Amino acid sequence: MDTMVFINLPVTDLDRSKAFYEALGYSINPAFTDETAACVVISDTISLMILTRPKFAEFTDKAIADVGTIEVINSLGVASKDEVHRLADAAVAAGATEDREPVDLGFMFQRAFDDPDGHRWELVWMDPQAAQDGPPAE
Repeated sequence: MDTMVFINLPVTDLDRSKAFYEALGYSINPAFTDETAACVVISDTISLMILTRPKFAEFTDKAIADVGTIEVINSLGVASKDEVHRLADAAVAAGATEDREPVDLGFMFQRAFDDPDGHRWELVWMDPQAAQDGPPAE
């Protein structure tokens, strides 16, 4: 079995967050969704659990980061530069903010956005040869 990744994020408006991620083309798994949480299926091995802040608090004794702070950057590798653009454009159209210019290193291309709750996402395409061998020598 491949390693599965479950990203858990607190959200202030569960319905808005579900609509946002569906606008990017992801689906909601109803088996793991209720009025306090939703499972966003990103791929066969990656799921995003969006949880209301009270539900998220049930899983930790630590303070939940305030909106406007950052603790992690969630990066997703995609198959092409076109897919980076498609997802980033869909995110912005659905309410995300793109907070920096795209980064084009030739062998790697990325765009970043903050979702409606301020969680940072990066979409990354990397040349398959560079992914295998590392970046080309300068």
